[in-house]
Parts: sequence; C-alpha cells; structure tokens
Amino acid sequence: MSTRIRNQQDFAAGIVYILAGAGFALGALNYKLGDPARMGPGWFPFWVGVLLAAVGVWTLASGMRARAAPAKVKSPDLRAMAWILGAVILFGLMLQPAGLIASIVVLVLVSSRASHEFSWRGAFANAAFLTVFSTAAFIWGINLQIALWPSFLMN
Repeated sequence: MSTRIRNQQDFAAGIVYILAGAGFALGALNYKLGDPARMGPGWFPFWVGVLLAAVGVWTLASGMRARAAPAKVKSPDLRAMAWILGAVILFGLMLQPAGLIASIVVLVLVSSRASHEFSWRGAFANAAFLTVFSTAAFIWGINLQIALWPSFLMN
C-alpha cells in the first residue's frame, strides 16, 4: 500500500484546515469551556475548531486515496491576494469614519479587482446585495452599534 499524495490540492487544503482548526481549538482553551448544559465563551470556538480539524483530516486523507483525481497545487496568485488583503484592510480602516455602507461598497469593489472575470456591473450588484444583507443582519437583526453613514453626515 502506497502513501503517495495523488491530489496535492486536497492534501494542502487538509493541512490548512487542520492548522486553522487546531488554532481555534487551542485559542478557545484560554476561555472557560463549560459543559453542554452551561456553555462558556470557549465552547463554540473550541468545537468549531475540532470540527474544522476533523474535516481537514478527512480532506487530507482523500487526497491520498488511490481513487483520488490527480491534481497539482498551483502557485498562488499574488496579485489577487494583494487586492483581497488590501480590500479587507481598507474596510477595517474605513468602518468607523465612513460607516458600514461606504465600507462594504469599497470592500466589494476593491476585492472584485482580484478576479479575472471582473465586471463593474457584477461588482455593483454584489455590493448592493451585501449592503442590504449586512444592514438587515447586523444593524436591524442583532442591533450592532455600527454607524451606517459617515459621521460628518450625521451631525
């Protein structure tokens, strides 16, 4: 029986899932876990981490099966990663002064530049949907105290 890696993509994804899951689970140990009847603040992240690590083991193993479709890991697209990382950083920097709506629109428009299938029309449609959904979920749904609009418009 050979332990050759047939599907490098599944194998690599499994490693990433295992590392992320272990990180969440270990980080959750800094909080009180509690028990199923009285869950502490660490309960949910601990078990999400354990489940993510389990999915990682399954994914990693599936990349080593004899029936796995051969697939190589492609080199990362650094340009796309830079657009997405930049969009997330910009969102974080803009949220307080510019409000949720402008921050989401900028996040979606900037991150959409990472795709070779980029179109302004699709990006604006996505931004509109995510703005409405985020406003409904976070502002109206769970009453999160985030300004919708820039502070200079509210005075």
